[in-house]
Amino acid sequence: MQTKVHTTDGASDIQYDHANDRYHFEYDPDGSATLTTTVVHALASIADTDVSQGEFSLYDSVDPDALERLFASKADGSGRTDGHVAFTALEHEVYVYADGEIVVFPPESRPPGPAN
Repeated sequence: MQTKVHTTDGASDIQYDHANDRYHFEYDPDGSATLTTTVVHALASIADTDVSQGEFSLYDSVDPDALERLFASKADGSGRTDGHVAFTALEHEVYVYADGEIVVFPPESRPPGPAN
């Protein structure tokens, strides 16, 4: 069962996957929001944090410029199709994939791995 979480400012269509206790959303490279803006607003919505008040900065977790460059189009203009990066932000485990998929695990449901 998935429940939609409605948000604004580049983080629309966030879905909560109750069975797997994670949030899932897509970044649209043709949309008006940048990848980092999408991630920040999605995290702010999920964690109930006000980014306009300076309560959260993505710089505390990952270099936003590097994140943008990592998933920018290739030199020939084609999009990235593979690769991902994972980081922790606001105690949530965040996975950003080259195809635009973004998965966020709440603190109590982080996937098993070396950091746990």
